[in-house]
Amino acid sequence: MDHKRGSFSGKIGFVLSAAGASVGLGNIWRFPYLAAKYGGAIFLLVYIILAMTFGYTMIIAETSIGRMTGKSPVGAFNTFGSSGWLKFGGWINAIIPILIVPYYSVIGGWVVKYLAEYVLGHGSQLAADGYFGSFISNGVSTELCFVIFAALTLAVIFAGVENGIERVSKIMMPILVVLSLIIAVYSVTRPGALEGVKYFLVPNLDNFSWMTVVSAMGQMFYSLSIAMGILITFGSYMKKDVSIESSTRNVEVFDTAIAIMAGLMIIPAVFAFSGGDPGALKAGPSLMFITIPKVFDSMGFGTVIGIAFFLLVLFAALTSSISLIEGVVAFLTERFGWKRKPTTIIVCTLMFLIGCLYTMSQAAFNIKGIWFDFANGVSFPIFGDFMEFLTDRLMIPLCALGVCIFTGWIWKPANAVHEIELDGKPFKLAKVYSVLVKYVAPISILLIIVASFVTGTTLS
Repeated sequence: MDHKRGSFSGKIGFVLSAAGASVGLGNIWRFPYLAAKYGGAIFLLVYIILAMTFGYTMIIAETSIGRMTGKSPVGAFNTFGSSGWLKFGGWINAIIPILIVPYYSVIGGWVVKYLAEYVLGHGSQLAADGYFGSFISNGVSTELCFVIFAALTLAVIFAGVENGIERVSKIMMPILVVLSLIIAVYSVTRPGALEGVKYFLVPNLDNFSWMTVVSAMGQMFYSLSIAMGILITFGSYMKKDVSIESSTRNVEVFDTAIAIMAGLMIIPAVFAFSGGDPGALKAGPSLMFITIPKVFDSMGFGTVIGIAFFLLVLFAALTSSISLIEGVVAFLTERFGWKRKPTTIIVCTLMFLIGCLYTMSQAAFNIKGIWFDFANGVSFPIFGDFMEFLTDRLMIPLCALGVCIFTGWIWKPANAVHEIELDGKPFKLAKVYSVLVKYVAPISILLIIVASFVTGTTLS
């Protein structure tokens, strides 16, 4: 059954939508705490090098696959044959968003809660010891916030590609940039914040370790939305006269800039608040929901800054959630010829049910999964941890490896280069791209997989 496919209006539509997909919780929540934990500026330097080489290679590869085939991941891979390997490559791209979006949406619900409390003037309550733990253990409250976030995502997906995703991205992304600049300037000008700026921007080789590389590469997958089917899907919406090379470069620069600003928003503020206490810097995932409210509470204009910050995070989380769901909706409408709105409802219902398992695992039900790693042996993490483990440690790296093998050895780099040069401009990095996608990227991904199992560390 033929199905009319949406498209972006042009380069700006693609860049802002793809940037919206990339700029999410990975940048504003995950990047700062990983940078703080694994060496500050040395982590940032390693990340930039990896993003400019490995990351850019993957962005180019996925976008060109999508535009050449004009299909979502499953259809794109099936274009080249019906072998089991190709089917696996397509399906894993489609499945990953189904598992990740509920996790994202639960955290997005937490952001909704914190934003609402700041708007109501309850910032001091958020800074209280034990508040976050009490909140996430309350199944009713977390479920309600999760539903609100999911409903916002559903509304945008309902509207389609150009009228929904593109239009929202054109509004949200400029606001996100402005808010990022305001909060970053405020943060770095706090008394004692300069040491935090130096920690984040001035490399110190003493802070370098193997885990710096592993963590930076893992962050790159999330930050650039690699191996999640998003870029293949968005590439399929890209018109042939739009430059893949310049568009994807703009996405990468935009994404990296937001990640750097996120680091400047959070790390100097925490430095100023804690006096450079290593324990505060290495707070990990709790940094945004436990440490940052304490920081804001100690500052002047803490409520105003809290509102601006969590509004920023909400926009970032929404754009990423929208992009992940769009990949699944695109596949189902393409594969089965279903209408967009009923398909969106079905997909969001499925993700809602999975999301309920996440919220319940944080509350009274404590749903568990079983996993094994060489560092920790048999473990019984909560459902959320188990699913994050599954996606971070196995599915995303395997998906990225599949894209590299497909682009480098089956489709061939020369064909990708031809697609990239359809705008009439030569792809100057064609030879470098070929080497990276055929050899460097696959080897690097295999090292990530091995390192994560040996050390017991996920891409988080």
